[in-house]
Amino acid sequence: MKRQLHLNLFIHGRGHHEASWRHSDSSDLPLTDIRYYQDLAQRAEGALFDSIFFADQLALGGDVTQAPRTWLEPITVLAALAVSTSRIGLIATASTTYTEPFNLARQFASIDHISNGRAAWNIVTSWLATAAENYGGEGQLSHAQRYARGEEFMTVVKELWDSWAADAVIDDRASGQYARGDRIRPINHRGEFYSVVGPLNMPRPPQGRPVLVQAGSSDTGRRFAARHADAVFTAHMAKTTAQEFYADLKKLAAEEGRDPAQVLILPGLSPMIGSTEAEAQRLAREVNELTDPVVGRKRLSGRFGGHDFAHLPLDRPLVPEDFPDPSTVEAARSRTEVIINLVRRDKPTLRQLLGYLAGARGHYVMAGTPEQVADLIEDWFTDGAADGFNMMPPVLPAQFDTFAAEVVPLLQRRGLFRTEYAGATLREHYGLPWPASGFDDPARKVERHEFAAGV
Repeated sequence: MKRQLHLNLFIHGRGHHEASWRHSDSSDLPLTDIRYYQDLAQRAEGALFDSIFFADQLALGGDVTQAPRTWLEPITVLAALAVSTSRIGLIATASTTYTEPFNLARQFASIDHISNGRAAWNIVTSWLATAAENYGGEGQLSHAQRYARGEEFMTVVKELWDSWAADAVIDDRASGQYARGDRIRPINHRGEFYSVVGPLNMPRPPQGRPVLVQAGSSDTGRRFAARHADAVFTAHMAKTTAQEFYADLKKLAAEEGRDPAQVLILPGLSPMIGSTEAEAQRLAREVNELTDPVVGRKRLSGRFGGHDFAHLPLDRPLVPEDFPDPSTVEAARSRTEVIINLVRRDKPTLRQLLGYLAGARGHYVMAGTPEQVADLIEDWFTDGAADGFNMMPPVLPAQFDTFAAEVVPLLQRRGLFRTEYAGATLREHYGLPWPASGFDDPARKVERHEFAAGV
């Protein structure tokens, strides 16, 4: 079968440009109105997208007076979207740092059942210092601590999703037997961070387990993705760095004993599309003129763990020494490296850097015609930089509608993108196998426990 492009719609506020909420082409609906997200999900499904995605933040941003966000809790949003769509995959972010494995396993298993096999979890190891203050106030965990905790978390949730065999539920009314007790088992996990007996208190999810997504690009994050992720969201400002990341992660996946083709790499792409290049550039300038440098400095500070950039003039070319060493930053380290690499390569002024980051926070930003956008997508897809894209329209819904109406047909005519859904689950859209069950592995020695009626 010919390799197919994968497209995910990243729904963020009224668009990925930080000033999108002020633009006349953005939605008028409040960002707490579920109809806004249902409408976007249905538009993405109409365009045959593989999936939609919601990020999350566990603390109120310091720029709230000038910058709205996607306020609703994302797993709850997926529940509403699961019953208002029928085919598109549903991805939500949840933290391994500030939740418990049993709770998270139940939530995502529930979404997978409600959606008939379309759920995915974007795994994060929350880095915001303000989030730590909202969850016990014991201080921000280090980068290494977050990933150590995350590794054990993954062990637990995978065992919980595998604690029911696919054939455990009989639902035989005549005999009075609902489930086979020998096909349900505890996990009896005892580790450094978690103690969980199990089993999960609901049947096995339709996909075996939800699809796993991850977005870390640090060395530790890449190893984590190579072990666990089915799809990887990543940020690159140049094709060359995207190719390097793509090759490295595929190699790491092979070293982990996995098929590299089953680890999909989806860089972020935020195109401003116009009927001509001049119109696209005009639209980009229009939204850029709505930006606020004060907001930009606050967001840049957050990316670097609260580092103060107030002393930097707006119009002096930047150098890497203007920034903290990424190895000392306990925030989203991969994104700090992206920013410093851009500074090293292009030597922008602070004003120029903030303008670029306003577009999509370090992802690839462009302004062009539908043909130019399709050309870039095809080039990266066929030249070892991407298996598809995490689409990040700068203004929603207007720029997504333009992409769906103008770019998707070009990709279809080139034989790169589907013309209809071939399957019903996200695993089928992504071309992924179902995870093996420990119940079907005779070599796996697991304590069995008979669950009898009334126990």
